[in-house]
Amino acid sequence: MNQHLIILPILLPMVGALTLLLMGKASFTTHRRVSVSLTAALVFISLLLLDRAASGELSFYGLGNWQAPFGIVLMLDRLSALMLTLTAVLALGCVLFASAGDDAKGSNFHGLFQLQLVGLNGAFLTGDLFNLFVFFEILLLASYALLMHGGGKARVGAGLHYVILNLAGSALFLIALGVLYGATGTLNMADMARRVATMTGDQSALVTAGALLLVVVFSLKAALLPLYFWLPRTYSAAPAPVAALFAIMTKVGLYAILRVQTMIFVDSSAAGGITAWLWWSGLATIVLAAVGVLAARDLRPLIAYLVLVSVGTLLAGAALGTPEATTALLYYLPHTTLICGALFLIAEMIGQQRGKAGTRLVRARRLHQRHLLGGMFLLAAVAVAGLPPLAGALGKLLLMQAAEGSARLWLWPLLLLAGLCALIAMSRAGSVFFWASYKGEVATGKVSRAQLAGVLWLLASAPLLVVFGGPVSAYTQAAAEQLANPQEPIRQLLGDDPAREIVQFQETTGEAP
Repeated sequence: MNQHLIILPILLPMVGALTLLLMGKASFTTHRRVSVSLTAALVFISLLLLDRAASGELSFYGLGNWQAPFGIVLMLDRLSALMLTLTAVLALGCVLFASAGDDAKGSNFHGLFQLQLVGLNGAFLTGDLFNLFVFFEILLLASYALLMHGGGKARVGAGLHYVILNLAGSALFLIALGVLYGATGTLNMADMARRVATMTGDQSALVTAGALLLVVVFSLKAALLPLYFWLPRTYSAAPAPVAALFAIMTKVGLYAILRVQTMIFVDSSAAGGITAWLWWSGLATIVLAAVGVLAARDLRPLIAYLVLVSVGTLLAGAALGTPEATTALLYYLPHTTLICGALFLIAEMIGQQRGKAGTRLVRARRLHQRHLLGGMFLLAAVAVAGLPPLAGALGKLLLMQAAEGSARLWLWPLLLLAGLCALIAMSRAGSVFFWASYKGEVATGKVSRAQLAGVLWLLASAPLLVVFGGPVSAYTQAAAEQLANPQEPIRQLLGDDPAREIVQFQETTGEAP
């Protein structure tokens, strides 16, 4: 069973999604119990895989027992294990919150939720570019339906733009895959990396074109400037638990960029173009997202722009290309993802107690549970602004230390100013919600236990990432060093002799490749 553990993060939610969708008219209580149980099991499995990857072991799983590079391969290393665990932890908080009633506002919420986890986990595990495309489509199809869960004019409008934009992105993804396959003859990442390193002339030019097109597609998924304009409206319109889960969606694009940048194109002629694109677009994203944070007049768009600030920060760190910068961004990544997810859920609870004003930054009713909500909001605001002693400050400090030379002149002031903008915006929002003059009677209703459990589960990451900062930073450093040595997974998967893959294919099929 241990050798099959790597496929369970895909298989478990897939079976769960089919079960929940086929259950049809079963009670909401049954759907909730099944979905929460499946997600909790996913957390446990992800932790087991994280423990396996922490030892430095690289795990490969050939579906159908086909040898790489001719069969579909799943690959587990420290980075993919980290992303699996982060996804499972975030998903558990979201599904707990949704079980308080958001799931009942439409049909098939939990089945679609599990289907989205299939796409996310598959994207983090696959070792093949075409299957990365397949898993992207699975998670996007589920996200289309989840985005419009419960209906409403705003959600339908945002969903339409989201669908059209991602269909265009998928078309570009296929074109990029076609170019790369035509130039290299393979879509297995390790095999492509080996072949790209030896290419020259026209073939090298084709690979560069395909690589840059691929990075543009992943930048669209990550919401990097100038491809981010869809995100604030989409995340603002989505149901709260869906918007919280979407906090990991931009990180799928980041993961894909890191994977192809460090494994496939690290020694190619495209490396310089990829680095320049990530650096300048990342810095520009930080600037414009910080302006959006200050300009927001509603808490939901404000949080969406904070997600964009984190995207720009992470991708600027990826552009630095050093193990120290990768260590810093991998430490910062779980913190910003979980805290932004928690903020979307807190915004929903605040809006429920403010009547028609919702989350708009205007005077409204006094909150019925202002002390409870205020405490959670304060912790999340301090965390997302990157104030000491929480993990956001440590992550940014590590990233600033990793910058060298002229990079410091750009990165340091932008990170500090973005943090200041976040602090000002969150202080203004907190003042309006909890301290400003009120009108009307005190709001009725209370936060449910399921909602509180989901939020506290995510907020716990803020102190825990500090308490366990030593082991977490050691893990992220080891993950960065593993990414900096792409030849090891290539060697383990394909062997030392490139001709070996031909022999393997002939032994398997009796034909020449």
